[in-house]
Amino acid sequence: MSTEKPVALEERILRRVPLETAALSAVLALPAALLFDLPTGLFFLAGGVFSALGFAWLKQSLTRFLSSGRKGAVRSGIVFYALRLVLICAVFFFIILLYPKKIFAFVAGFSMVVPVSLAEGVRALLLMRTWKD
Repeated sequence: MSTEKPVALEERILRRVPLETAALSAVLALPAALLFDLPTGLFFLAGGVFSALGFAWLKQSLTRFLSSGRKGAVRSGIVFYALRLVLICAVFFFIILLYPKKIFAFVAGFSMVVPVSLAEGVRALLLMRTWKD
């Protein structure tokens, strides 16, 4: 008998989103590199990987803050999220400053978390529908 607790559907989804985001951006970086140029593909890939790492970091940190039960956990979470937003803005600023023509490729890669989250949401809804039948 296994002593491990079954992992909730939400937890499995939150584990898959960063992996699928990085994978989708890697898959789509190849056509971007072939259609435009290699740096464009690399910036697309970098945006997707940065988004995946940011998602995983945010999930881990907020889980830690909110599960600690401290009185100031919400305040600490808000400060942490504000710091994360400042870091993201700094990355975009440096890309705009150093490689202004590649910012759209980075933003496209960074946005890959949106279709992945949408696909995971649809998948979860389909699973819930089959449970109710």
